[in-house]
Amino acid sequence: MASVFTNHRATWGKRALALGAGAAATALVLTGCAGGGSGGSGDLNGLIIGTTDKITSLDPAGSYDNGSFAVQNQVFPFLMNTPTGSPDVKPDIATKGEFTDPTTYEVTLKKGLEFANGNKLTSSDVKFSFNREIKINNPNGPQSLLANLKSIDTPNATTVVFHLDHADQTWPQVLSSPAGPIVDEDVFSATKLTSADDIVKGNAFAGQYVIKSYKENDLISYEANDKYDGVLDKAKTKDVTAQYFTKETDLKLAVQKGDVDVAYRSLTPTDITSLRKDSKLQVIDGPGGEIRYVVFNFKTQPFGTGQSDADEAKALAVRQAVADVVDRSALAKEVYNDTYSPVYSMVPDGLTGAATPFKSMYGDGGGAPDVDKAKQTLSDAGVDGKIELNIQYAPDHYGSASDDEYALLKSQLEASGLFTVNIQSTVYTTYATERTKDAYPEYQLGWFPDFSDADNYLSPFFTKDNFVQNHYDDPTIQKLIADEQEESDKSKRADIIEQAQERQASQISTLPLLQGKSVAVAGKDVKGVELDASFKFRYGTITK
Repeated sequence: MASVFTNHRATWGKRALALGAGAAATALVLTGCAGGGSGGSGDLNGLIIGTTDKITSLDPAGSYDNGSFAVQNQVFPFLMNTPTGSPDVKPDIATKGEFTDPTTYEVTLKKGLEFANGNKLTSSDVKFSFNREIKINNPNGPQSLLANLKSIDTPNATTVVFHLDHADQTWPQVLSSPAGPIVDEDVFSATKLTSADDIVKGNAFAGQYVIKSYKENDLISYEANDKYDGVLDKAKTKDVTAQYFTKETDLKLAVQKGDVDVAYRSLTPTDITSLRKDSKLQVIDGPGGEIRYVVFNFKTQPFGTGQSDADEAKALAVRQAVADVVDRSALAKEVYNDTYSPVYSMVPDGLTGAATPFKSMYGDGGGAPDVDKAKQTLSDAGVDGKIELNIQYAPDHYGSASDDEYALLKSQLEASGLFTVNIQSTVYTTYATERTKDAYPEYQLGWFPDFSDADNYLSPFFTKDNFVQNHYDDPTIQKLIADEQEESDKSKRADIIEQAQERQASQISTLPLLQGKSVAVAGKDVKGVELDASFKFRYGTITK
């Protein structure tokens, strides 16, 4: 999304996930103590959470980004959810969810569910929630995740039956994703986005928390919801305030001074290294689902299909030579102080079916670069002379460290003697549009998952109408993706997922570089900060 990405499009394939719900620290415009850092935790109630993430919309139908989903996770219920410490989904406000046949998924709700405003939460609200996302079809919304949804039946108040267009073992995970929040049909509009003011005024919440006051991208005041009845248990701290910062440096200063109790998303690698030395603080590390990668445009890259000297074999050799030369370990250490780690597949370590084909197939076969191998690859394809690469990146979206990341990548490629590299940065508002118009032969993207399943790192990128839109179209990998989505045997599915990774690595539509770690910084008196493979940051476990 889920990633550092903020714009997801409904027209991209089975499910399209836009650029970025996770890779960047996006600047916010703040006022009062949140912006200037003049206020301390004594000015606010309860636990104070600091962040630089940006909220697009409180309405789940109008957002598909980390900042918005972080808020929605606290206040809206889900049919399926990931309990603390696990990447696997379980029923949340439901008693069970199961496939009754390959294309039918039935959920049974708990009895007596209520929203915080006293309205009953029934199957009617569930059907309403999903149908409105599809009907509203907001360009920033998550409705692309529901592309496989054919229809919904509600035979009674506690039963919801999802009819799917084709078999899909990831459907329970979709129900826990940004497309999954259940909203109150008596408060939300069926045909347009509902304003944050109306949502808060209507007290239309049924998650662990309710929102008492809301100033978007400034301050949000939460209070524990006594009516929450789900898999996450009751929130451990009654009052929580989320405080939004414009700059990473301001967030660092706030946690150092004790003005915020927990800082989460995003601090710079240098700041994290510095804060680890502060005896008054604790740095909590967890698994990260974020990946950073380079996209090759198959039309405009050297020898691409739209070039006067188009040659498929030479174009592939260029991509393979880049893969042979890049030094991921140096990028991780020298740029990110090991807050990122090398990744050798588009499916990151830790997920079922994850493999490392880029490690064995390229460089020295053990993860290090091999310039001689790159030279041989180019020679065998008949590529002579230095190859010009024009690489675009967006530091305002993917973090200021991108400047150093792509400067080092340029240095690595040019040091091989095989490439001349031009790097250029672009503001993200322009970048997001131009990259889909073939403006960039090679360019930076990041990804943060919508849910903890390998498919979420495959289908958005490699189905026929994928969100990357780089003219990569391979029927073999498309068939493998369709097969893994339908396969119910876990072992067989993992094997198919590995085959898909190997297929992509042999063609290199995208070149995976780094896998992010999840990092939070908190005062020594703070307990219960849980960073796990669900990739969801929840306030309900935290105390001080």
